[in-house]
Amino acid sequence: MEETGSLILQVLLLAILFLGLMVEFKTGGLGVGAMLGLTAAGVFFGSRYIQGLVSMVQIGIFLGGVLCIVIEMLAPTVGLLAGLGVAAMLYSVIFALGGTMDAVGALVAAMVIAVLVFAIIVKRLPSSRLWRKLVLHDSTTTESGYVSAEAKAELVGCTGYTETELRPSGRALVAGQPVDVVSEGAFIRKGSPIVVVSANGSRVVVRELQ
Repeated sequence: MEETGSLILQVLLLAILFLGLMVEFKTGGLGVGAMLGLTAAGVFFGSRYIQGLVSMVQIGIFLGGVLCIVIEMLAPTVGLLAGLGVAAMLYSVIFALGGTMDAVGALVAAMVIAVLVFAIIVKRLPSSRLWRKLVLHDSTTTESGYVSAEAKAELVGCTGYTETELRPSGRALVAGQPVDVVSEGAFIRKGSPIVVVSANGSRVVVRELQ
């Protein structure tokens, strides 16, 4: 019974830790999430260290992961540092729990709890620059002004000349505007007169004028 209670406590501490990280990622610098997560991490690793169940190496790996995430939030890159940081943290937590399948199960349970709570509060939290960069907020609908490809049907029948060689794709000046075009398959030299024979979305097909 005591062991079950201890496991539940560890899961709750991990859930608070993950929730704190997600809150800090969402808010980007308010410090509330970081304080919450680091407090939970301190209690979790501190209690395991006192019991001799975790080493300084595992704690160091965890702190290294935290450092990677902090750097990612302060100077957003492509997300590589954040990925390495999360991997290091998960690695250290799993081995702090014993490195068994039970440890993996406890970790998954903690993450599920954290995600559910975060989903409830996420809309009430301010958004950081990194969060806005990685999360799509607006739907790309036609009503919002988005189109999958600019229609160029009005160019059909217009003439012009190639600005580059078409092998078979290249650039041409059609009706006074530069357009990415493709030939019907034949090679067309630079400076050759052409006519647009079809236009489907962004694909403009041209033919050389003889």
